[in-house]
Amino acid sequence: MAKRISVTMLSAYLYCKRKLYLERVLGLFEPAKEALIKGSIRHATYEEINKIEEPLVKSITQTTAFKDIYDMYIHAYAKILRNIIHKNRFRLKTVKLPLLDAFKKIFPFFVRESKIRAENIFNFVAQNKIYGEDLWNSLTPKIKSEIKIQSDELELTGIIDRIEEYQTGSVPIELKTGSMPKQGVWPGHRIQIAAYALLLEEKFKQPIKEGFVHYLDQNEKRHIAINPFLKQEVKELKEKVRLLLNTPELPKINENSNKCKVCGLKDQCNDEKYLKTLLNSKTKALNSK
Repeated sequence: MAKRISVTMLSAYLYCKRKLYLERVLGLFEPAKEALIKGSIRHATYEEINKIEEPLVKSITQTTAFKDIYDMYIHAYAKILRNIIHKNRFRLKTVKLPLLDAFKKIFPFFVRESKIRAENIFNFVAQNKIYGEDLWNSLTPKIKSEIKIQSDELELTGIIDRIEEYQTGSVPIELKTGSMPKQGVWPGHRIQIAAYALLLEEKFKQPIKEGFVHYLDQNEKRHIAINPFLKQEVKELKEKVRLLLNTPELPKINENSNKCKVCGLKDQCNDEKYLKTLLNSKTKALNSK
């Protein structure tokens, strides 16, 4: 059985083959960055809020004002985020980011998340007049975060930022920070959604017709239609990644110098002698096994 390829590797390949090779084959990694640590904290917080979604929804046993539902989410999410930040206090110290500043920078994402989930529940209750366990069982869509999914048949594995579950199927949503293209989505984000659609189709035996990328800094969702051509592109890209990970040759330096300027591996990447020495030692170690 072939080793599963991470969906994030597909997008990383499209962004910079050489960086992917340096990280996954040569074992080089960027030094800690504030953005990476904040992203890690966000993902860990999403994992925890997913665990409390069901009990929170079931706790609504009567007609409740939107503000009360919203406040319920806000308080729960703030508590979880504080705990996650405290667990990451030493990592935050390495980038000289005080805990309170980290909270102020990250919490707005969960204020927005609280609003999305509170509106979803408030509108559903107003329309259907059901509460407690019946509310949870009937709630559409159900919003889930940080869903781990994998497939031996597809040879893919990944973590979906968010899934909205409807009776007719699931909709994968990727949450992204940073710049947003003028139209559509970035190629790596597009391929991630397509890969998650394939994984969800196999798991639930239902067609996935669409997905979204939510650019958080701009608070804009961009639609992606899932079609056979896009699915085939995912499968072909997976094989390209597999080939890259097993080649003894360094990929060429990225032609887009703007990507290099912000890369934490640019110094090592430009040192061909160092990389070739490292690659030779890796090759010898593999051959000796």
